[in-house]
Amino acid sequence: MEAEPSSTATTTRITDLNEDSLAHCATYLSLQDLSNLATTCKSLKRVAYSDPIWQHCFREHWPRELLQTSGLREAYLKRRVAVQQFKFVDPLVANLYITDAKPFDHIILDKNDITFSQGSLVQMTNIDSFLNGRDGVTALSDHNARITCMRLFPLSETSLFRSETQRKENVLVTSSCDHSIRLWWKGSCQRCFRGQNGPVLTLSDKLLGDGSAKVLASGGEDGTVRLWSLSSSGKRGQHALKATLYGHEKPVKLMSVAGHRTSLLATISKDSKVRVWDTTTSSAVRSSCCVGMTSVPGAPVDVKCCESLLYVAAGSSVVAIDLRTMQKVITVAIYQPKLCSFAIVPSKPLICTGGIDKAKLWDIRINQETLKPEPVAELDGHTGPVTLLHMDPYKIVTGGPEDSYINVWETDTGAQTNSFICCPSDAASSSSGMGCSAMAVNGTRIVTASYGEEHGLVCFRDFFNATCAVSKREDVLASKFWDPQSYSDGDAYS
Repeated sequence: MEAEPSSTATTTRITDLNEDSLAHCATYLSLQDLSNLATTCKSLKRVAYSDPIWQHCFREHWPRELLQTSGLREAYLKRRVAVQQFKFVDPLVANLYITDAKPFDHIILDKNDITFSQGSLVQMTNIDSFLNGRDGVTALSDHNARITCMRLFPLSETSLFRSETQRKENVLVTSSCDHSIRLWWKGSCQRCFRGQNGPVLTLSDKLLGDGSAKVLASGGEDGTVRLWSLSSSGKRGQHALKATLYGHEKPVKLMSVAGHRTSLLATISKDSKVRVWDTTTSSAVRSSCCVGMTSVPGAPVDVKCCESLLYVAAGSSVVAIDLRTMQKVITVAIYQPKLCSFAIVPSKPLICTGGIDKAKLWDIRINQETLKPEPVAELDGHTGPVTLLHMDPYKIVTGGPEDSYINVWETDTGAQTNSFICCPSDAASSSSGMGCSAMAVNGTRIVTASYGEEHGLVCFRDFFNATCAVSKREDVLASKFWDPQSYSDGDAYS
């Protein structure tokens, strides 16, 4: 009688492959995927840390850099943090001179496109075209009054989306004192929304809702909040207005969408009254959409939602409000005599505030245990109000209208990493105190806008391929590689 074949099948696991083969396969992974690989088991962590992978990363991103024979992961991460923190004196620089010598109100840096506004005029330029000597400035003059707000939203969340090849494209949305909201794509106005009984002062920082039916919110001088569908067709947007929310008695100045529920919208009016609206509520009486109210002392400066918390910068303080209870949880910062700007990084317990002549860095965890919050660092060295403030996991960038210099600081420590001039030579040498009107930062790139007596200047800098360090001192690697909030392919190439 023949023996029955064994029912136990031979299986091959990924860890049965030798490390060289696994390392070769891992060179095709993104940084986030490498991070995930390293957390699975000890053997795969050893593979994820191996030098061949990081040698490949170096050659892919910085092929001209001289490589050491070992410790390539640490060298790669150190280099990556350094370019993110602008720790070099030789970035790629491109200057675009503008004939209109007047303030810049807004500026956006999106991939290879720079968009900025002066008064009622929107202008756009492509960085690659400009660097190749082609004058590619496009002027969009459809608005007939000052532009009050500019936002970028995914094209895929609008009715203009047609194919998957457009998945990574964005549309520009602007609001104006001419009572209109305009949606721009491919250098022209695609939609115009009207309905606000007065100037449109602000737009939501994100689109409301889930799925395909995304909604844009706007706030106006008339004290109303209006909801607009970006999926409506027709260039005039006749059917775009979905709802008008009443309740504010003064002009609506700022708004932000909640992080834990994308149907919740927080707004603040000029009299510092805060309202939270549930935009999914269906009711004939639109004021019933308001699900929470409170007030804060002082004039509003900025509002930002982070998960279920709403951070409100007003007067001389920043307070955190729990959107689920509308109770003030903590006073995060106090900055006398007044705040000029405010920024927060959701992945870190840190906020930054701009004031007169300096900015301050605050640790939310420390200030939870005290009635009088104290900063962990003072970012000193500016002249006048610090109204321009960018903050990401790597750096803080500060500037203002009376200072011709932009300063850069480490997010974790507040240590200064760089300082560079942003304004035209005629403004820098004059006594008029002209500084930076607008600023946008995206990864290793920064664009500033300023003006002098003769012309305006849009200055673009990219630190990605810079090689000459600001100083020769040994820099401390501020962030851990395996922090899932701090790494993505997007900022690796930015």
